[in-house]
Amino acid sequence: MRGSFKVGLHPLFLLAGVLSALTGRLPLFLAAAVAALEHECAHAFAAKRYGYSLDRIVLMPYGAVVSGELNGIGRREYLAVLAAGPLSNLATGIFFVALWWFFPETYPYTEAAAWVSFSLFFVNLLPAWPLDGGRALSLLLRPLGEKKRRILLALSGLLTAAGVAGYFVYTCFSVPDLSALIFALLLVFGSFGGGRYRRAPLLKKDFRRGMEERRIALSADCTLGGALRYLREDKHLVFVLYEGEEFAGELTEEEFVRAAEAGDYSLSLGACLKEL
Repeated sequence: MRGSFKVGLHPLFLLAGVLSALTGRLPLFLAAAVAALEHECAHAFAAKRYGYSLDRIVLMPYGAVVSGELNGIGRREYLAVLAAGPLSNLATGIFFVALWWFFPETYPYTEAAAWVSFSLFFVNLLPAWPLDGGRALSLLLRPLGEKKRRILLALSGLLTAAGVAGYFVYTCFSVPDLSALIFALLLVFGSFGGGRYRRAPLLKKDFRRGMEERRIALSADCTLGGALRYLREDKHLVFVLYEGEEFAGELTEEEFVRAAEAGDYSLSLGACLKEL
């Protein structure tokens, strides 16, 4: 990936693993850890697709956390990055169900993995920060202003936490589900938090071994942020710009990078061309 990519383990994750082994729930714990890692890696790979970096994943006792910055990313691209995590878990769950159809004997060995995958898919749709549903809600609330956005986002998180806590109370009449209580508490804390993402450094190419040139025809109205998705590590990019159907000019990758490093990702490629 662009820049460094690290996976860390929180000390409480190791403790949770030991407790799972002592209570006979180690297979479920490992399945959850792998599913959470898959989920966050899907976010990271989707962010890379648009020229951003989510470059550090930490496995926690309750799942995993990916960190970085997505400042300046467009609404559509941000939603795509958010959707990548849950959709990867959904695809994995469906794969296991299909596997049972063709090879029923695999069911006992993959049931936990399938259950965890589907659970992560549905849980991350909840409208509470820092879940993907909460991040999507935060994006949709931006037009209301920062103050109202924070208030409504926190309210949504607290109501979701209350619902999970209510489920915990319900389980107390039979077998208490302590994981639901812990999850509710985490949602309460998350309601007053937030995450930051970092844009990946734009690549510096090495031409000593030769590199294929990639030419992309684009509207001159396309923004710098929108054009980041076309960058490739192994190709040199040239933007061929058009205003309507009329040729407007060409913008090399070096010129694009110099303009993007200024940080105004809303600037159009046509405006960059005129400034040269």
